[in-house]
Formats: sequence, C-alpha cells, structure tokens
Amino acid sequence: MSTTERRGDPAVLSWLPIVVMAVVAAMDLTAGPQAGFLPLVSLGPAFAGLIGTWRRTVLIGCAALLLCAGLGVYDGLFDTRRGYTAMASVAGVTLAGALAASTRMRREAELASVRSIAEVAQRVLQRPVPRRVGRLQVAASYTSAVAESRIGGDLYEVVVSPYGVRVIVGDVQGKGLAAVETAALVLGVFREAAHDEPGLTAIAARLERTVARDAGGEKFVTAVLAEIHTDEEYVAFLNCGHPAPMIIRADHSVDFPLPPAYALPLGMGTLGGDPPRPYRADFSPGEQLLLCTDGVTEARDAEGAFYPLEERAGLLDVPDADAALEALRTDIVRYARGPQDDAAMLLLRYRRE
Repeated sequence: MSTTERRGDPAVLSWLPIVVMAVVAAMDLTAGPQAGFLPLVSLGPAFAGLIGTWRRTVLIGCAALLLCAGLGVYDGLFDTRRGYTAMASVAGVTLAGALAASTRMRREAELASVRSIAEVAQRVLQRPVPRRVGRLQVAASYTSAVAESRIGGDLYEVVVSPYGVRVIVGDVQGKGLAAVETAALVLGVFREAAHDEPGLTAIAARLERTVARDAGGEKFVTAVLAEIHTDEEYVAFLNCGHPAPMIIRADHSVDFPLPPAYALPLGMGTLGGDPPRPYRADFSPGEQLLLCTDGVTEARDAEGAFYPLEERAGLLDVPDADAALEALRTDIVRYARGPQDDAAMLLLRYRRE
C-alpha cells in the first residue's frame, strides 16, 4: 500500500472543507430554516484545521462566516438568536481549528527534524557498504520493524583488510536506543579489529570483551563473522549464536554451512560453553553468499509458518545484486504481511572473470 493510499490524496482532502460547506448550504436551502442545518457550516473550518495550515483554516473560517451570514439573512434567522448562535459556532470552531492546525504543524516540523537526525545517525552507524571489492559484488538491505524508523539493533559491515575481505552481520538483543548504542559499539570495534587481528577468533574475542563490559551481562549480540578469500576460493566463518549463512551454488543448489559447535552470543562468554571456532566452506566464482538476521529466518505468515528462505533463494537470481536483494526483501515483507522484526541482509557475489 502506498503512502498516498494510506493518507489519502492531498488534492482531494484540500477540497473537502469547501465541499462540506457547499453540501450544508444546499441542504439548508432545500430543507428551509426550520431544519436547523445552518450550524453545520462550521464543519468546513473544522475539517480545514485537521488537514490544512492555520492560515488556510482561517480563510475557510472567514468563508464559512460569510456563508453563514448569507444563509442566515436568507432564512431570516437574525430576527432571533439562532442566526447569532450559528455565527458564534462557526467563529469558535474556526478559532479552535486554527489553534489545532498550528500545533499540528509545529509537531510535524519537529518530527521532520527528528527524522533528519535519524537519517544522519543511520549514515554514521550503518555506512554504505562498498559495491565492489575485487571480484566480489556487494549489496545490503535493512528493514526496520518500526514504522518510519531507519535505525535499529541489527548491524552489518564489510571491511577490506590485509587478511581478506571481512564481514559481520549481527543482531543486538532488545530494542530502542540501548540496542542502537550497542550496535554502534560493536561496529566500531569490528572496523578496527578487522584491520589489526590476524584471525576471526581474535576479532570475536575483542567483540566479546567489549559487549560484556558495555552491557554488564544484561545484553548480548548474535553475530556471524566471515572472511572471504577469492584467491583460494573459500570463505571462513565464525558463528556466535546467529542464523547460518546461505550459499547459493553455481548450479543453483543451496547450502547452509553450520559450525562444528554452537557458541554463545557475544556478551555471554562468562556463562561458559564452547568458544566460537572458525570453519570453512567452498566459495567459487558464480556463487552467492547471503548473511542475514533472524528478522528474515523467523518471519512468519498468518498460519505461523517460518519464511522458506531456501525455497525463495531463486529470487536472488537477478543480474543486479541490489535488485535481487530488494526482490527478496519485498517477498519477505509480503509473506509476513509487514515487517515483524528488524531484518538486515548482506549479499556477496563472487563474480566470474
């Protein structure tokens, strides 16, 4: 459903007060003064205050007063209190509508300012990933479960390091500003560690210490780290309680590389358990790697069935990576009848020569 369909056509809404006053005038002229339709002229400025500016509301109110005066004279209502009561009603509604419109306009301006700040914060927190890295083509997608929101607790990043192309996709437990702050912290540490640390295990250890120190055991982050080596045609993974990555092979078969042992999410290392261990999977020219958060894998339809990601992998068989990822995102939203949770996706294609 488009924005215009949800909010109504602005051109149609702008004419609504005038149409309402015309209908009331026609009813008054047809039914006569005894029907008592004249006070309904105040509906014009009332609707104007809901959908227009305060200046337009005042103009509509002035027109309503003139119309009310004309009808009152025509009906002979100013010989009694009815005409003056109707005029007072229109004037009062006009004043209230103008005040309401002024308050609404001020709040809309504040909301626009907040959205602008949120967009800047999103660009700082979730920088655009490089579209091409050597023989890799990269595309990213982020869908927020909160209407009009552009930032959340899901995260992704691609870093070109001396040790290969390193990637992270993660999901911070919880919602709101606290989750955004933790996501920003994780991304900052990953961007630095990806250049400094020779192995994924060392990167995960730094992330674990950072999340544990920052969250104090009250928050955790599921994440999958990847290190892609196109020269040797393999990808190394390290999974910390995150959904498995998906590799679409050149023959269109689908593979979900699983870790040798499941590790706890970042920030929960003090609870014990096996530490995360890296593992490898073949990654050859013509193949695709999709990393995503549980907003994708746990999306449910009306009957509660999970999104069949493996069955819908064919949606990614589109020449342009961004268009392919958008097709998958649209299908997920349609399947779940709207976003149920934040969903981040990162698609990496190993291009042939």
